[in-house]
Amino acid sequence: MNLTEALLEREKNIGRPVRVGLVGAGQMGTGLAAQIGKIKGMELVACADIDKTRAENALTLSGVNSIGYDADASSSIEKGNGGVVSDVKALAELPIDIVYEATGVPWVGAEVAHSCLLAGKHVLMLNVETDITIGLYLAELSKQKDVVYSVANGDEPVVCKELYDFSIDTGFEVVCVGKGKNNPLDQKATPDSLKDEANKKKMNPKMLASFVDGSKTMIEMTALSNGINLPLDKIGMNGPISEVKDLNKKLIPEEDGGVLSSSGRVDFAFGPAPGVFSIVKSDSPTVIEEMEYLSMGEGPYYTLYRPYHLASVEAPRSVGMAVINNEPGLQPKTWISEVVGHAKKDLEPGENIDGIGGFCSYGVAYPVSDSKGLAPLGLLEGGTVTKSIKAGDPISLESVELPENLINELRKKQKN
Repeated sequence: MNLTEALLEREKNIGRPVRVGLVGAGQMGTGLAAQIGKIKGMELVACADIDKTRAENALTLSGVNSIGYDADASSSIEKGNGGVVSDVKALAELPIDIVYEATGVPWVGAEVAHSCLLAGKHVLMLNVETDITIGLYLAELSKQKDVVYSVANGDEPVVCKELYDFSIDTGFEVVCVGKGKNNPLDQKATPDSLKDEANKKKMNPKMLASFVDGSKTMIEMTALSNGINLPLDKIGMNGPISEVKDLNKKLIPEEDGGVLSSSGRVDFAFGPAPGVFSIVKSDSPTVIEEMEYLSMGEGPYYTLYRPYHLASVEAPRSVGMAVINNEPGLQPKTWISEVVGHAKKDLEPGENIDGIGGFCSYGVAYPVSDSKGLAPLGLLEGGTVTKSIKAGDPISLESVELPENLINELRKKQKN
């Protein structure tokens, strides 16, 4: 039975489909809304966004005909229609089963996930930025509340984990798991420098900047590392330039001609985007012979490659996994990797730090053991510089005053 069949069986038994809520009706959110509208057994019935029109559009795309607002949202949903709320925390009180967080803003994701988990809602994150900041705390809270907290399907960390699970389940040694990056790296990229390109791609310039400055890749691979308990190879990872056919020659241990210090690492490569990969090894002559027969190469290293990830289009699969199987696609099991903020320009005392993909900072992935005393990228937005920081340097905790907000409070409670 596939997940949709199971969702339809659930709908038959309880008399209604799974009710889905959404926070953030931007590019990712609207793509998700349109796809949910095509899937049986679930309905997008609630949306929260700072732009009311965007929230309305998302519900319309999903097939909702009538919408209630704020105080009328709950009754509208109970009648089989939709609801829009202006306060993200209000979403937790609506009669819904599961919530997608798609803003990409760490502190907003913290408020949404925390309030919805406390209210007994499943939470699916298209906001990996929050996960790499307080995901371990949120995963523990979800277990206490007997609901699912997970990075959503379709995001590269989850697609990578699926290949990792396949590798483990088929008995291979996992050498390296990761993703391809297609944007050239420019750690000084800003929304202003990418404005024209973003307009051509119909993207938010800040989102594009987070891709180009490397933050997004660092964030995604850190989430993967903490979710499968495989370490990064080094600060910033290796990121070799490679075609798919050469991944099993480059992302292997140095002793065999590659770039890794050891087997069992998370890394990325420039070139094989938008795909994900798992480099595996066999020491069995019989398996090596069989793999060559199957056109997988001469071994002993092999590349298992999925040439796509479907982002928000694929994300609805997370609903069935959570509601039917009570299973997260990916959540932190441990906290071995961290994304540290680095200065994008010279920062002087009194300066306010903007968010990810902005003008002040970019992210670099660190092994946790190397990140002591340094500021996690996801905590910086709204902070104030207290000591001069040179462009390119990591931002230390003693050089900034972090904002007093929920994500910083929850980070202090997280048992890293």
